[in-house]
Amino acid sequence: MAAFLGVGLVGGLIFLLLDFLLNVNPLARRLSQAYAPIARKQMPLAPAIAMDLLLGVAMAGFFLMLRPAFPGGTVVSLGFSFGFLAWFFRVLMNTLSHWVMFALPSATHLYALAAGFAEMIVLGVFYAAAFRALL
Repeated sequence: MAAFLGVGLVGGLIFLLLDFLLNVNPLARRLSQAYAPIARKQMPLAPAIAMDLLLGVAMAGFFLMLRPAFPGGTVVSLGFSFGFLAWFFRVLMNTLSHWVMFALPSATHLYALAAGFAEMIVLGVFYAAAFRALL
């Protein structure tokens, strides 16, 4: 249980770091200007940090539950399989919903898809490597 929580919390820290890097860089800031009228002027940091840490633990649990169903046995194949699945349900579906609901530039949608894909693959490979080393 301690190993699971440790991996989950480190995954949450990676999630937090990647969210910061992928959402605060100059390109992301420029592309997200379309959200300016409805965006908060200042993000509440404590809930954002807690959310990423909890999501990291939850994703670690989902990885462990789904790992037997993924094809291949290498860290990369397991991580990519999980990352792709997480990207599909977390990023792609959200981006398609935003595409339907909001008048946003195509570049904003494409950035969300690409950045989310990179983030989910990195997290998937991390979980696969961490749990392979621990289990």
